[in-house]
Amino acid sequence: MMVSILTGDIINSRKVSVETWLELLKAALLASASTKKWEIYRGDSFQLELNPEDALLSAIYIKACVKTIKHIDARIAIGIGKKNYTAEKVSESNGEAFVFSGEKLEELKKERVSLAIQTRWDQFDYEMNVAVRLALIAIDNWSPVSAEMVKLSIENAGISQIELAELSKKSQSTVSEALKRARFAEILELDNLYRKKLRHLISK
Repeated sequence: MMVSILTGDIINSRKVSVETWLELLKAALLASASTKKWEIYRGDSFQLELNPEDALLSAIYIKACVKTIKHIDARIAIGIGKKNYTAEKVSESNGEAFVFSGEKLEELKKERVSLAIQTRWDQFDYEMNVAVRLALIAIDNWSPVSAEMVKLSIENAGISQIELAELSKKSQSTVSEALKRARFAEILELDNLYRKKLRHLISK
């Protein structure tokens, strides 16, 4: 069975109190993980299992959730592959998706990059990671307001900016500007490209 494993940690977790970001992280993982397969361990590390097609947008969503707090971010490695062994805890399950995710997270720490993908398809990895690094130019610079607008937009897919303004209790111009600065439209295009390419590879 092909799965995606997201392994990550919180960047600058000690700069603010744990209470500030922990509940946000828990809520983000609960909203993202399929069948509640997620776990927080070693204080600020986490892992979750989900459908491969949803992996990129879910990773961006988790980053948006934690980035609503100033100076906090999430570093996330997406591993996509087979799962050979299912345990009660995600962190005790095994397979190539887990190996890919763990290996990529170690690389991210060395490279000081906060999001990347590793699969069995080298060309796919190369193309998508170039695109992700370009997207990170915007994502890494999200303000808490932009992060909040991205978070709400993903949670309420297809919502209009008028509805988003009402939901966030902000003006429509503030919402529009925040999403534009966040490059949210381009991020959704990247997610569509990722899904299309991945679907093609998995169906082979």
